Amino acid sequence: MTEQPADAHRSWGLGSADRWGLDQRTGVITWTFPDKTATAPAQILASYNPSSQSRLWAWANQSILPEMSRDARIVAEWGESHGHAGLTQLQIDADDELAATLSARAVRITRATGFYRGTGSASIPIITFGPVTLTANDGTTTTFEIDID
Repeated sequence: MTEQPADAHRSWGLGSADRWGLDQRTGVITWTFPDKTATAPAQILASYNPSSQSRLWAWANQSILPEMSRDARIVAEWGESHGHAGLTQLQIDADDELAATLSARAVRITRATGFYRGTGSASIPIITFGPVTLTANDGTTTTFEIDID
């Protein structure tokens, strides 16, 4: 369900950045590469803890600003109206495969351009994002968009 968009995003470097960061105040995720930066409007969807195999939706996490969990609330509302309990429970047991499936479903529901599974060992953020602006070191910019239909 998300393989085609993921392949497209890998073409500009998603998954190979030297570092990344998310500013909750601005709602922008930034990936830094040796020759460019990539930025996109972003939302925090959930956090995944691989050691406890649990997933916590962003709307249930008090450390996430409410405006950064809008996509997570959209997914919960969709799950409620369509009878999908896994999309409405604040925390669920989830192995890697289920966590990825829930993320893929959320990307489709919110019509996000893609999602990024952050780095970490205890709590891994799952982030949806929109059109990506690529800024080369010389200052030139291009926008990378995918039409999700």
